Amino acid sequence: MVQYPKMREELLETLRSLSDREYQHKAWVESDYPPGIEYDSFDEAVHFLYDDTVLAENPDAAIGVIIENEKEARSIAAVCQAIDLVFDVLGTEASDEDYINSSEWISVVEAASKALQAMETKSQQAVKV
Repeated sequence: MVQYPKMREELLETLRSLSDREYQHKAWVESDYPPGIEYDSFDEAVHFLYDDTVLAENPDAAIGVIIENEKEARSIAAVCQAIDLVFDVLGTEASDEDYINSSEWISVVEAASKALQAMETKSQQAVKV
């Protein structure tokens, strides 16, 4: 259980976008958004993780608030570390296309995929109970 389940769902959506290279290219590069989405970009994910929450700075502080446990905190920390590496190499002003085409980007996709899998597995188990 978390205090803010809607924010958790937003985190899951952020992880889905960070783990899906096809989506990134279509939405972030081509501005071809799926139905119901008016705008999306890598910047949206960064704002959620780094500005709107404590997830990038201190994911443990989000346990019970947005995430459920230490395992989820570690997986989110890995995503943020991968993003930080991309920023270390390309800076914070590159285009979404430059980010997703960089050799460092695969670490972001992999970390987001692992975090998403861990969080969705946990959420699915909670629904079965």
